[in-house]
Amino acid sequence: MTPYSDPSRTDAAASAAPDEELRRSLGVNRRRFLTTCTAVAAGAVAAPVFGAAPALAQDRGRDHGHGRGQVLVPPHKRGIILYTVRDATARDPLAFDLPSGFREVFKQLARHGYRQVEFAGYRQHANAPGGDNLETVQGARLLRSWLDDHGLRAQGNHGFIPSSWPLTTADEDTFKKHLEIANILGMDHMGTGGDPTGSSYRADWDVAADKWNTLGEIARREGIKLYTHNHDSAYGFLLDGGPLDDQGRPTRSSGIRKLEYFLKVTDPRLVWLEMDVFWAHVAQYKFHTYTAHDGSTRRSVFDPAGLVTRHSKRYPLFHAKDGVVSTTNGMGWDMVPFGTGDIDYTTFFSRVGQPNYRNPMVEDDNSPSATDPAQSLREAKISYDNMAALRKRRC
Repeated sequence: MTPYSDPSRTDAAASAAPDEELRRSLGVNRRRFLTTCTAVAAGAVAAPVFGAAPALAQDRGRDHGHGRGQVLVPPHKRGIILYTVRDATARDPLAFDLPSGFREVFKQLARHGYRQVEFAGYRQHANAPGGDNLETVQGARLLRSWLDDHGLRAQGNHGFIPSSWPLTTADEDTFKKHLEIANILGMDHMGTGGDPTGSSYRADWDVAADKWNTLGEIARREGIKLYTHNHDSAYGFLLDGGPLDDQGRPTRSSGIRKLEYFLKVTDPRLVWLEMDVFWAHVAQYKFHTYTAHDGSTRRSVFDPAGLVTRHSKRYPLFHAKDGVVSTTNGMGWDMVPFGTGDIDYTTFFSRVGQPNYRNPMVEDDNSPSATDPAQSLREAKISYDNMAALRKRRC
């Protein structure tokens, strides 16, 4: 397979070194990185203190700006994935005096200020207008009418990606139906909530790339950009060399991360990515050393914003998901509503730039509550206000 080269890419691998030496080699300490504009302009990256706290955690540098400075997320780009309020779309409108079902949830999200939504499927409670299953052409037309009524734009869906490869006729037909639904809803992008493959082996990522290039070509013919979405594992290290195990598989790494490799071997005209910023930071915390082909242990600090800037047009969407530092859960972060955590989104959005191209979607997996049915929509409002308040720091 011939990689699609990116001449702006730099080698992410770094030789093993203590954290303090690594920070010095980057030419910036953590506090100065988070409190000056020059670090953003230079594209510097702060090194995490592994085993203690994730990068950017101690001095998050959040600056809501109180109306001063350049807005980092323009009003028409402020979105939310409906998975965050899945309890509201799924609840029985006859049993709750709260927004229920797609139509009423759209109305409430528009009142909060949102202008974009990303779907996570097309099902709702059977008693909501339109019935339980809107995953049809007729259902899509109904959804589009409600979106239009409330000034909302559909921008993506975590939906159907065929499991078969080569594609079965049935899977290809279903995929094309979802593209038709996406077009009715007015989406520029359609995607999935999963990784292209759960494997760590290069051969499996080559197969995934062939599949996604094919699906991306089908989507392009329908005017849709196809995207995949990451969890932490996809930014772990690819196994692509060294001694083979008893099944003939490589056991060591060149230091390239799985989705970095996927970017190289997929066609940039056909395949796009949605970065989940929370899970990218979990990957930064978890995957910082690897065993090189020669058996040495090496360090490579993952810089989520740096990867985006090196492949800028490949990242039209983000999940804007926040977290607070955790040194006990094995991930480095606990998920919280956007703007209430420690991930430095002021710096992140400043570094990735192109605010009129990016589509950040608020997400919080934990917003639905078994005891507080109003929580998810209330937290959606908190998240919106915090996103709207983000301002670029003035120098």
